[in-house]
Order: sequence, then structure tokens, then C-alpha cells
Amino acid sequence: VQLVESGGGLVQPGGSLTLSCAASGFAFSNYGSNWYRQAPGKEREWVAGTSVPGVSSNTANSVKGRFTVSRDNVKSTITLQMNNLKPEDTAVYYCTADRGSTRYWGQGTQVTVSS
Repeated sequence: VQLVESGGGLVQPGGSLTLSCAASGFAFSNYGSNWYRQAPGKEREWVAGTSVPGVSSNTANSVKGRFTVSRDNVKSTITLQMNNLKPEDTAVYYCTADRGSTRYWGQGTQVTVSS
């Protein structure tokens, strides 16, 4: 089982990044998917998620209107499009796949928003 995030990096405030998460080794289409983040010295927080078929999605209030989450069940990927990034978005971002009590985590990708 693997979840591998990519697309993190350094971006200026107001910029955009697209994070991707590639899933393998399990039936991804049967799992819900989420993005979490953890900033230095802070607790991990939920950012966005999609339902199993990807029909519905939701984002945290802190990123609503700026971040969009989507998934491709054919490619087994989860994408987080991040626009109008702010310094407070700086964190390690993790993707998860969830089904019942089972949750798989990726290794995380660093996003730094700084001028």
C-alpha cells in the first residue's frame, strides 16, 4: 500500500500550487480521500476531502474558496489545487485514503509560502 504526494515547494504569497497523491496497492476507488496539513508547532488539521465516488467534496473554512480537491478513480490519484496561497498555509501536506476504521497516510510534501 502506498500513497505518494508530490507537487510541494516554495511559492510566493498569492501564488498557486497543485499537490498530487498517487495511490497504489489497494482498491483506491473504494476509499474516501482527504488532505491534512501540519504546520510547525501546530496540530495536524483536516484541509479537504472527497467522497468515495468523488461526487461530493468539502474544504475547511480556512481554505474555502482558495483550495479545490478532486480525485480520479481511473488513475488512482487525489489532487489539491491551491490558489491565492498565504504564509499561514505553510505546512507539510498529507493525503489519506479512508474506509471504515482503515486509514492510509502518505509521507507528506512540504509547502512553504514566503516572499
